[in-house]
Amino acid sequence: MLSQFKKIGILGKPSDPSIAATLDILCRFLDANNHQVFIDSNSAQFVNNTLASPCELKNLGEKVDLLIAVGGDGTFLTGARTIALHNIPLIGVNLGRLGFLVDISPEELTSNLIPILNGKFIKEERYLLRTKVIRNGETIHEDTAVNEVVVHRWVTPSMIEIITKINGVYLNSQRSDGLVISTPTGSTAYALSAGGPILHPALNALVLVPLNPHTLTNRPIVINDDAEIELSFCQTKQINALVTCDSVEIPEVLISDKILIKKEPNPITILHPEQHEFFHILREKLDWSAGYHN
Repeated sequence: MLSQFKKIGILGKPSDPSIAATLDILCRFLDANNHQVFIDSNSAQFVNNTLASPCELKNLGEKVDLLIAVGGDGTFLTGARTIALHNIPLIGVNLGRLGFLVDISPEELTSNLIPILNGKFIKEERYLLRTKVIRNGETIHEDTAVNEVVVHRWVTPSMIEIITKINGVYLNSQRSDGLVISTPTGSTAYALSAGGPILHPALNALVLVPLNPHTLTNRPIVINDDAEIELSFCQTKQINALVTCDSVEIPEVLISDKILIKKEPNPITILHPEQHEFFHILREKLDWSAGYHN
């Protein structure tokens, strides 16, 4: 098999023995087709070490020219953040439940990989969000998110009061349980559960979705993805808030802090089988139009 991808990385769902059979099939297939295979150290215990070289997750992006995430959307998101700075593509194999991002089933693993590795695929770019927590004029923490950045109330029964500015222009203040800032990729995740709209992944947009707002007229709003979002708090007493970037927590955000959120300039690249189609994924995962046959 001639392929533009010579060195292939594998990221498995952390500490889940149920992925062992799929990892074994994948490693044997890649090895038989003369690919050099690296597997994250956590998943290396499930495969024969003659088929794949163990590698620390943080170093995978430096060693490979393609990464395959085996698990659910959470595993895929971890993989996306891992390779974000390395300009290498990502493929998702679905061993989870919904799986909007991981669109290859284990039963069709090799039959879908053969054309992809031979250059027959749909290539899609998705942008990430960069989040910075500013305290006393200095950045004390920053992280990236593929799906969403969420500000939650934390260890308090009270609502938090959030001030939102878009490109320096005041949008609103809200009392709520928090706020979700979602990419189109994340619009089928937490933002959807909170009542936000589904955004097509090709849109250059972000959606802001309040969590249980005190004022019922406070509704989700869609903005251009080039905007810089600034969040601050207007509490008169000290509370702690929790900021999450996908599943990564930034705890102990203070009311004096500012949170800046902006699109990362470089996207990640996802490779799909040629038959991939976003509306089909929505119908399948959300059980739309059950029983309808076109």
